[in-house]
Amino acid sequence: MLVNAKFMEKRYKSLSIFEFQNRFPDDRSCYEYLANMKWNDGYVCKKCNHTHYCKGINEFDRQCTKCGRLESPKAGTLFHNCKFSLLKAFYIVYYLSTDKNGVSSGELSRRLELRQKTCWLFKRKVMKAIESSQNFPMMGKVEVDESYVGGQDDKALGRNEGKKKIMVVGIERGLGGVSRWYGRVIETASKVNLGGFMKDHIDKNAQVKTDCWSGNKGMEDHFPNLVREKSGKKGENFKQMHRVIMMFKAWLRVTHHSVRNLQPYINEYTYRYNRHRTK
Repeated sequence: MLVNAKFMEKRYKSLSIFEFQNRFPDDRSCYEYLANMKWNDGYVCKKCNHTHYCKGINEFDRQCTKCGRLESPKAGTLFHNCKFSLLKAFYIVYYLSTDKNGVSSGELSRRLELRQKTCWLFKRKVMKAIESSQNFPMMGKVEVDESYVGGQDDKALGRNEGKKKIMVVGIERGLGGVSRWYGRVIETASKVNLGGFMKDHIDKNAQVKTDCWSGNKGMEDHFPNLVREKSGKKGENFKQMHRVIMMFKAWLRVTHHSVRNLQPYINEYTYRYNRHRTK
């Protein structure tokens, strides 16, 4: 069983920092939580499928009574091979899934008294765990556009990438504005890259609107309700889309200051944004 950040946020979405501290006061409480989650439906040995076990080396380990395979509560979870305190790892998951504006690895290092590189590496594991499952495609009114992300590059003109990174963004529009968004880093704004993103994240019956960029041609074959419209002066025909993109860029500059690991940052922002109405 994979115990990941998504489940912890769902289970403990109402916990304040004080409640979280009471729930997880030490490493033991974290191991107990993982053991209860992992073997909630009963123990089954992953080697021989035997269902009986005895106590292992550590308190919450389980050892198969048939083949002798030993298993820790951390094995096969987000915390597998975690070399630092499990309690601090839990705090990293808590901060990343509940902090409104996100937390940089530098700030995690300061709060938890861990090396910045240690926080950065574990944070990448968390962000990998919270990436989209693609099981809930956007529906209704959906807009798609691409944008360049990164520092000022004087040599990057028009759609020339220069040293920047390009991302494609899709938003689902609801009565109260933008209800969900998804983003993906792509090498070029080609039909293959744009079409792949749209098929992964958009329901084929959605009312999709794109601009007139050549990479969007032919998408009507998969999305019968797609319309192509010029962006207009300063993107006036895609105002909500551009507002969402600017919000993401502002967050990225303040929290992470870099586009080197852009896709994990997109995953982190997406996870938080798509749950902003159900904190």
